[in-house]
Amino acid sequence: MNELLTTDALKPQMPGGAGRPPLVLASASPRRLALLQQVGIEPDALLPADIDETPRKSESPRDLARRLAREKLEAAHAAARRRDELREAYLVSADTVVAVGRRVLPKAELLDEAADCLRLLSGRTHRVYTAVCILSAKDRRRERMVETRVRFKRLSNREIEGYLASGEWRGKAGGYAIQGLAAAFVVKLVGSHSAVVGLPLYETMSLLEGEGFPVRGAWGAAS
Repeated sequence: MNELLTTDALKPQMPGGAGRPPLVLASASPRRLALLQQVGIEPDALLPADIDETPRKSESPRDLARRLAREKLEAAHAAARRRDELREAYLVSADTVVAVGRRVLPKAELLDEAADCLRLLSGRTHRVYTAVCILSAKDRRRERMVETRVRFKRLSNREIEGYLASGEWRGKAGGYAIQGLAAAFVVKLVGSHSAVVGLPLYETMSLLEGEGFPVRGAWGAAS
């Protein structure tokens, strides 16, 4: 079921703020919301989509991320267009998949899952695939796929146990959050740091700007 959540800064009866169309983030992720806010974009509503994220047989990590981002966008689109104040909104969706080869790592919910992920990632390079989709007010869809390579140091049992005790891994793809304590494990990153967090900012801003959304409209107010 889709649930409309308004952000604290904006009210649904006044979408978009002065001089810009409304924008909907098709996610309940606080990390994706914080990333948009970081670059001066305050969504008018959050429309998280409840979809089945189980990989299909023989589906590659890249294809999984792309499919889930599209499905989230479609679900949010259907919900937003039923609401008068959001019928001409821009929509943004994204999905992040962590993989070793073709093996997709879970969004860890159990301690054993997170421990298995950390042991697998220890001392090796893995890939993070983040797909971002946007839908313009004219229902034009555009998307990008961002691939980032991340290398972890070799983790000791003490480091793994300490990280598991933090609880930071819960609900995170691959069993870690790069924006938190796990940043200490990263030896090398090639690609987009924000994509690993959950939303590639350069690509998202480029897609929105290409469809006419004023991505820097609030920058003056932030000074």
